[in-house]
Amino acid sequence: MNRSVLARFALVPLTVGAGLVVPAVPAAAAPASVAATTEWYVDSANCSNNGDGSASSPFCTVSRAADVVQPGQTVLVRPGDYRESVVITRSGTEGAPITFRAVNGPGRSTTVVKVGKRRGANGSESAFTLRGVHDVVLDGFLAFGDGTAEAVLVDGSSRITLDRLVTSEYDARGAVRITGASADVTVSRGAFRPGSGLVVDAGVRGALVTASTFTQSGITVRDAPGTKIVGNTLETDCTLAVDVTGTSPGVSIRNNILETATGPLSDAVACEVPSEATAIAVSAGSVAQTVADYNLIEPASGGPLYRWSAAEYTSLPEFVAATGQGAHDIAATPWLRSTDAYDRPYYEIAPNSPAVDSADATAEGVSRTDLLDNPHTDDPAKTNTGTGSGYHDRGAVEAQGPVTVKELPIRRKAGDTHLDVTAELSITTAWTTDGPLGKVSRNWSDESNRRVLPLGSEDHRFPRAGRVCEAHQVSLNDFRQFRETPTTTCLVLGAAYTPVSPKRVLDTRAGIGGYPTVPIPPNQAVTLPINPLNGVPEKDVSAVVLNVTATQPTSAGFLQVYPEGEPTNSSSVNFVAGETVPNLATVAVLKTSAVVIVNKSSGTVHVVADLQGYYSASGSGFRSVAPSRVLDTRSVGGSFAPNTGRAVDLSGRIPSGVTAVVLNVTVTEPTTSGVLTVHPYGTAVPTASNLNFVAGQTIPNLVMVPVVNGKVSIQNVSSGRTHVVADLSGWFGGGATDVFVPYGPRRIHDSRGAAGEGWPQAPFTSSGVPVSYLDSLNKTGPVPTAVVANLTVTAPTRAGVLTAHPNGSVQPTASNVNYVAGETASNHAIVGVGEGENIVLFNNSSGYTHLIVDQAGYFIAAAS
Repeated sequence: MNRSVLARFALVPLTVGAGLVVPAVPAAAAPASVAATTEWYVDSANCSNNGDGSASSPFCTVSRAADVVQPGQTVLVRPGDYRESVVITRSGTEGAPITFRAVNGPGRSTTVVKVGKRRGANGSESAFTLRGVHDVVLDGFLAFGDGTAEAVLVDGSSRITLDRLVTSEYDARGAVRITGASADVTVSRGAFRPGSGLVVDAGVRGALVTASTFTQSGITVRDAPGTKIVGNTLETDCTLAVDVTGTSPGVSIRNNILETATGPLSDAVACEVPSEATAIAVSAGSVAQTVADYNLIEPASGGPLYRWSAAEYTSLPEFVAATGQGAHDIAATPWLRSTDAYDRPYYEIAPNSPAVDSADATAEGVSRTDLLDNPHTDDPAKTNTGTGSGYHDRGAVEAQGPVTVKELPIRRKAGDTHLDVTAELSITTAWTTDGPLGKVSRNWSDESNRRVLPLGSEDHRFPRAGRVCEAHQVSLNDFRQFRETPTTTCLVLGAAYTPVSPKRVLDTRAGIGGYPTVPIPPNQAVTLPINPLNGVPEKDVSAVVLNVTATQPTSAGFLQVYPEGEPTNSSSVNFVAGETVPNLATVAVLKTSAVVIVNKSSGTVHVVADLQGYYSASGSGFRSVAPSRVLDTRSVGGSFAPNTGRAVDLSGRIPSGVTAVVLNVTVTEPTTSGVLTVHPYGTAVPTASNLNFVAGQTIPNLVMVPVVNGKVSIQNVSSGRTHVVADLSGWFGGGATDVFVPYGPRRIHDSRGAAGEGWPQAPFTSSGVPVSYLDSLNKTGPVPTAVVANLTVTAPTRAGVLTAHPNGSVQPTASNVNYVAGETASNHAIVGVGEGENIVLFNNSSGYTHLIVDQAGYFIAAAS
């Protein structure tokens, strides 16, 4: 059976400063305040030349970010091809470095950040140049050098970290050069492609090369004392792997895998010129305090394993006996496996490799994680022969055991606000590790940028209610490989309500709200930007509640009220020429944070809007009840006298702590025209209205009004008498927990045959019609507790009353829409959902009428 869709809605008062208007945003914004940001964003695919470096308006180039970044700040660069040469001239501090981070991984056709001009052999510019700076981190870039220039040049700089750097295939020896008396430069977890390599020049002190891979390339140290080469994997294809030259005493060469043979890695063969395939060469001027130990060398090249001072050693025992070095070195097949992965290849070690659990965990410069950002792991099938923890592997990549990743759908989280969710990811490892394993790439639907985090659970707070989603991809190799399609789960979140004393925010007769003092022309719109409400920024407001009044219309028509950018075919206020008609409207606040009011008529009309409340992350929950009559002056108390007010005591009908109530208030038998205002008890009568009426008219309107001491006040602003009827259909606060989901406005039923499935496509008779409710926003989401909709009666043949109530409840002595023959009348309604997720619409009339239902939202139970 096809069932129609209703959305749920509640009434709330809302406060603003000066109307709903906010200052316009400049067309071309300057960069965000340096002091006010911790992150700058760069995205070549989604940027403009006047971007301010924010997540929503990123810079187009890395160089632009380099011009403004300050100590302690991070530049996040999204995947793309950046044809530029970045010269870094700004420094961080020792406790607050400047960081440039490539956000590599899924989400784009290219998964890496490529930097470099690549103009060919005649070029001379590096992708990155760091000259005379300190405390800078470069993380994750694929760098290209121009012509004879290095991909990355570090010159006269200190406390520099080049992490997860990948170099292009390159003809020269040094794709990365550290020079000019630089100090404390770390190259970690890098991947050096064929033909490239690393050069540490004369005068450099304390350089560290760790957890990196070198493919057909190697490391050269020239007159650079104290260099540490620890935990790397070098596959050189018959060339020298580690070359320490000149006077470079105190070099540490530990935990490396050196494969200098040729042929397949699993079946290496001797080189044509074996003498050129030395694994480790240390000059005579460099042997003092230099240590080589815990390395694994493939002997198949036929060349020297070591050239130590002037002597060459093809036998490991001979080398140990002659020098006292290499006591824990191993000369054997390392059993490397090459993995080509999205421009960032790496070598794994097979389970039978002698590198497993045999490294020196105490060696100075050991990386906390391996090349793939994974922890050190203990293979239970291997005897631990290393030092320290005993289970660090030699080389750049740690062997990992079987793992199980558990991924759960996101869920609502009972906690600080109603917009909190949690995404649960867990990993179980069969082997012992010394840290977390794996990473997750995650997008929340309210964020424009993907983030990469350690694999695990994460809490998140959405700014607005509605359908929200989380998408993620898991990787155990730093996103060198990953599944192509992310796992995506969605759910529905609801917002809480904050009532305010009614406040006039628009009056086209008086110029309130920034609109000129003229009526709205035919088919024209008024746009009301949303100001911060009670200190809540507009981006955190899910919906506003407005009492909208059409007055002085010159022809029949209706008003549409909807979020800017979301045109609708629904109606909010129906009027005829010369009539003043109010109606409540619950309006979602979307990307532009503005509300649009459109005059859909052939004439002009003035519009008045009074703010009643707003929905956001914090506030009061809601509880719907079957409508009950709490005031009827026709039977108790008598009519309201001219220009008098009356308190309505609800304390016996609502719990303590209630912040606002939902009342359907009806004026009947007024002797003159006037206005009825419902406001918080004990407060002055505001310049706002809830009902406008003329003599003899019966007209209802839904009211959401703050409660003070269990009471509300009703003021008859007219020179005549009038009766007032009020029906209670719910309240906020007082232990109520249901939350509101904006969903509309959208027409979900029109009995004239224009919309709706599963509803009668013919006029309603004098009977009750059960209406099925289906949450089309999230069919598997929480069951709705109440529906928010605009109910419109049109073309009735006789006068009558339309009543909405939960299915299964006794038909109440209450009304939602009062109408006369031939009139189009509407009223906002909040109706509890009853048995079978249904509501009942009852047309109490001896005639027929058509019915239109425009959905505005719904309520769901809060997370528990």
